[in-house]
This record gives sequence, C-alpha cells and structure tokens, in this order.
Amino acid sequence: MPMVVGVVAGAAVLALILIVVIFKLMWRVAEPNEALIISGSKHRTEGIEEGMGFRIVTGRGTLVMPGVQAVRKLSLDLNETQLSVDCVTHQGIPLKVRGVVIFKVGDDFVSIANAGRRFLDQQKLMSERVHNVFAGHLRSIVGGLTVEDMIRDRDKLTGQTRAACGTEMEKLGLIVDSLQIHEIEDPTGYIKNLAMPHAAAVQRDARIAQAEANRLATEAEQQASARMAEATRDSEILQAGYQAERDHAAATSRQAGPLADAGARQEVVVQETRVAELEAHRREQQLQADVRKPADAKAYEKRTLAEAERDVRISAAQAKAKETELAAAAEATRVKTAASAEAEATKTRGAAAATATRATGEAEAAAAQAKGLAVAESTRAKGLAEAEAIAARAAALAENQEAVVAQQLAENWPEIVRAGAEAFGNVEHMVVLNGADGMSDLFAKALTMGGTGLGLARQLLASMNQGGREDKDGSPPVNGFPAPGPAARRTPVEGDA
Repeated sequence: MPMVVGVVAGAAVLALILIVVIFKLMWRVAEPNEALIISGSKHRTEGIEEGMGFRIVTGRGTLVMPGVQAVRKLSLDLNETQLSVDCVTHQGIPLKVRGVVIFKVGDDFVSIANAGRRFLDQQKLMSERVHNVFAGHLRSIVGGLTVEDMIRDRDKLTGQTRAACGTEMEKLGLIVDSLQIHEIEDPTGYIKNLAMPHAAAVQRDARIAQAEANRLATEAEQQASARMAEATRDSEILQAGYQAERDHAAATSRQAGPLADAGARQEVVVQETRVAELEAHRREQQLQADVRKPADAKAYEKRTLAEAERDVRISAAQAKAKETELAAAAEATRVKTAASAEAEATKTRGAAAATATRATGEAEAAAAQAKGLAVAESTRAKGLAEAEAIAARAAALAENQEAVVAQQLAENWPEIVRAGAEAFGNVEHMVVLNGADGMSDLFAKALTMGGTGLGLARQLLASMNQGGREDKDGSPPVNGFPAPGPAARRTPVEGDA
C-alpha cells in the first residue's frame, strides 16, 4: 500500500512537472516594448480584415501550439534615422538640410500588422526606408520654399514634412514621434550674407553703447580726479595756513624780549608770512599745472575724440549727400569768377592801352622837342666852331701864308693825288718805257705837279695881298680862303695844260 501511494505520488509529480514544462513551452508573453506575431492558424483580430493568417499579442501572454504555430517578435522601441539631404530652394540656392526622425511602430493592431508585413524579417532596414521617404518629401517641400522662409519658420518646414510623410508612414505601420531640423548648411554663403546687415547693425549698436559707456566712465574718472586734486589742494592750503599760524605764534612768543628785538622779529614774521603765502600760492599753481590741467586736458582729449568719431560717422553721410551740391555750386562760382575776371582784365587792358598811348605821344613830343633843341644847339655850336676856325685861319694866313698853304695841301694831298689818278682810270693797259727810268720819270712828274700846285698857291696868296682881302665881285671863299681877284684868275699858271 505505501508503495502504491509512493508510485502514485511520483506519477503525479512527474505529471505536474510535465504539465509545467509543456505549459512553459506553449506559453509566450509579450514584453511592453514588443508585439508577438503568431502565425500558423486562422485568427480574427478586431480591426483587421479576416483571413490574415496571424494573431497579434501585445502586453500579455498567450498559448502557442509548438510545431503548429510560429511566434515572432516585432519591436515597438523607438528608432531614429539621421537626415542629411541635399536640397534646392525655390530661389535655386543649394542647401544641405540635417535633422533627425524619431519613429516607432504604431501601438494599434493595424499599424503592427502593416509593420509586421513589411519589416518583420527586415527590422534593421527600417531606418533606411524611413530616411528615403523623408528625404524625397523634404526635397519637394524645400523646393517650394525660400531660404528666408526656412530660416524664420522651421516649424512650418517640419509640419509640412510630417504631413506629407504621414500617409506613407501610416501604410508602413509607423508613426513619427519627433522630427527635428538641426542644421541648414549653405555652401554658397547666402545665409551668411543675409546675416551681415543685421550683424553690422548689432556691431554698430554695440560700438555706440561701448563708446557711450567709455565716455561716462571717463567723465566719472575725470570728475573723481578733479575732486581728488581739489581736496589735495585744500589740504595743502590748510596745512600752509596752520604752519603760518604756528610760525606766527612762535614769533609772538619770541617778541617778549626788548622792543628793538621785537621790532626786528616782527619784520621777520611779516616776511616769513609773505614767504609762506607765496609758497602756498606757488604750490597751488603747481598743483593746477601738474594735476588738474593735465587731467582736464586728457578728459577733454578723450571726450573730443569720442565726439569727433561720432560726428564723423554722423557727418559722413551728410557730407556724401552734399558733395554733389557743393561741387555744382563751386563750378558755378568758378564760371562766374572767371567771367568777372575776364571783364575786369579787358577793362584793365583798355585803360592800360589808353595810358600807354598817351604816354607814348607825350614821350614822342618831348623827344621831338629835345631833338630839335639838340639840333639847333648843335648847329649853333658848329657855326661858332667854324667861325672861330675861319678867324684862326685868317690870322694864321696873315702871319704865315706859306705854312697855312702847306698845311692845306698836306691835308688835301690824298684828294689831289686821287683826282690826278682819275685820268688813268679808263686806261686798261699802260706801257711804261725805259723800265725803272720810266717809273722814276712818272713819279718826278707827279712831284712836279705838286710843286706847281704849291707855286700856284703862292701866286694866289700874292694876288690876294695885292688886291686886298675883300673880293670885289662878291665870290665866296674857296676851301676856307677868300676867292682870288680878277687879276689873279687871269694870270696864266706855269704848266697849265
């Protein structure tokens, strides 16, 4: 009996163990992040058309007939795919859009069934398929937008992309948890150029704010330095006053001696007080020159530089705007000035020409008058000289006739010889006979002619002495001498041809 009981108990235990093992083999539990796809028998699932041939189990356990039914798992975890899509905007500008898509299999049985049909054995390719879907729609959407729209309203780009991909993702049994556009790369620099005006404006405002802050800080520093210098000056002035008072008190105490010494000391105190005042004044002036004036000058320099820089920036545009107007005004002024100068020059040239003509006439009249006076004076002087010469010849003739005649002949001898040579002027050929004797004879005759002339002159002088100095027939003198009388003119001359 006990043996039977033991066998029964052992059989029961074995049966229980077998049942547990069989149950463990047949029981499948779906984890929270997965779905069980059970195929091998016809099942009907709510929301799924009849005759699919598989059953979906999520979040619970189910019995599976080993060898009859197959159980496979479909992950419901989140997945992500990186987007790196080359796009072209509506403006024709190439961009590269970078982002991320976070997706998963839908929780409903329809989405799980669609995903199971497409990705049950290819779950690793799910990210690639999703990337291709989003890349195509993203290119299409970016092609209808401008760069400015993409930059200013990324939510619009994201929303349109999700809406465009929603139907296809639903067919794939997937839902998009998140779509983020991380970066829009611009290889052409279009976005950077768009930002330049705003960056320049921000930089300008920052520089203006910094300059204003520097100006306020500088003014505060200068005011503090001025107050410090003023306090130092007041302190030194007070110290000098206290020192003067101490010196005065010491001098007063020393004046207790004799009156003479007191008078001398009083003068010393007066001089020392004046010296102290002068020293205090000098130190005050030194402080003004060494501290306050350089500080004021430095403050004024910084303030002036800041204002000048501001005024330069403000005036640059105004100067540029007025440049054309000033150039036109300058050109008009130049033309007007040139015309005025030309008119004035013409007027001046006319006045100068008139003045020159009048001066020329006056000069010519004065020259003519001076020339006439000079000619008259010259004629008068010449007449006087000739008269004096005639008188001198007359006196010389009276004293020594032969010497005067010889002088006249000597002075006129070249003319006499030339007149004698004119007789041979037309002779082309001259034959001189007897050679050297002929030449000597020719010269002797010429000398004889000179002697004959001398004798003739002597006869003329003798006739003049006999007939008187005055010519009775009124003939003019010849060569400065009185003409010979009739008797002398009729006297034959020896050798006259």
